[in-house]
Amino acid sequence: MRNKNFDNFLRLRKRYPTFRYDGFDYYVEKGALTIHFHFSISGKYEFHPGLLLEAHSLLDYKRIPAAQLESIIFHIGMIEAISYWKTTCSPQFIIADYRLSAKQEKWFKKLFYNGLGEFLYINGIHVSEEEFIHFSYEGTTSLNPFVQDFDKDALIVPVGGGKDSIVSLELLKNHKKIFPLILNPREASIQSVKQSGIPYQNTIVVRRELDPLLLQLNQEGFLNGHTPFSALLAFISLLVGSLSNLSHIALSNESSANEPTHQESNANHQYSKSYEFENDFRNYVEDNILKGFNYFSFLRPLSEYQIAMLFAKQKHHFSTFRSCNAGSKENKWCGKCSKCLFTYIILSPFLEPDELENIFGHNLLDDPGLLPVFKELTGKTEAKPFECVGTIDEIHFALHHSKQQALTPLPFLLSRFESRQPSPLPVRHFTDNQHFLLPEYRKILLDALQNHRD
Repeated sequence: MRNKNFDNFLRLRKRYPTFRYDGFDYYVEKGALTIHFHFSISGKYEFHPGLLLEAHSLLDYKRIPAAQLESIIFHIGMIEAISYWKTTCSPQFIIADYRLSAKQEKWFKKLFYNGLGEFLYINGIHVSEEEFIHFSYEGTTSLNPFVQDFDKDALIVPVGGGKDSIVSLELLKNHKKIFPLILNPREASIQSVKQSGIPYQNTIVVRRELDPLLLQLNQEGFLNGHTPFSALLAFISLLVGSLSNLSHIALSNESSANEPTHQESNANHQYSKSYEFENDFRNYVEDNILKGFNYFSFLRPLSEYQIAMLFAKQKHHFSTFRSCNAGSKENKWCGKCSKCLFTYIILSPFLEPDELENIFGHNLLDDPGLLPVFKELTGKTEAKPFECVGTIDEIHFALHHSKQQALTPLPFLLSRFESRQPSPLPVRHFTDNQHFLLPEYRKILLDALQNHRD
């Protein structure tokens, strides 16, 4: 039996058959780049979201040809469009100024479909990748790769304010000159840079502005759901890298991001953080936008458990890091969501109970109200939480060791955990077949793990 969201999907596609990417405009003023994208739905709704790349001494707009800059901006717009297109999922996506090749079109179809996998699952929408979206063109400009002679002595590290990007900053800062990249700064991301000792003036800041009509349509019952935000960050990092002449972009996505959130549907909240997307993106950029660009996930060979182990050494970050989306606007841990509970669990084998309570405000493992979330995290429900959390095996491993270390009486949730002998210690495992680390970056990670064991 179809659900009402699927019926709404079919109704909206019929009522609004076309989505247009009408182009973009941009200008540079006092060293800052302002971009506005222009989208419309069946002549009824128009959207004009914006992007601001703040002035920075590293950025040089005369370094690259206008056509190269515009190609990158066009691609950012293709990802930005997903947030607006998904309100109606119009079957026809019209591109006004450019023309995708058959291979490029196939790449974007895959990204739209897999990047919206959670959106499809949550809304109960059943549609094939081929049927989901059809591209058509009014422009004739093709997209071909440019060549740039990059400076390889420094790198850009996107920073979100959580433990993962902090580990990247701390491990890399003594080996390379780092320029942090922050999209929509919040207190936690700003403090991540400052606490690491990297001069904050090195930080490159990008601000994204949604069109308020999108929020209005969401309230009116148009389709809504998760979009592949990390894909947007990937193309923005390409823009920053090209303008700064830095080819190395070190993400902080780990091996755990590859696990589907819902096994049967294969929907993955972290699809655009996965190795599959990383590989696809690298190949697409090399073949179609810019040769020599090195976008890679520095932490890809590691598990969330290993990252937590390395983060536990960074005590100067404990009071300022945040991984909670619900509390991000107020710069706090909400203490009620799956991100809070997962972070508490994965750190629990490495930190004393009082340290954890100082970070989160109370013992989350002793909170009966978190039992439904706990069941999701430990694999007792159909799907994991649709959040950036570790694998079920990692969570079981952390809980097993926390239970062994805990004093009696056990905290409420820990007492309800059915402990089993876990797989071999994850800290001794290094996923060496699915990453794009150059030897120097691989050695930094291996040395960090070895130092812990010693």
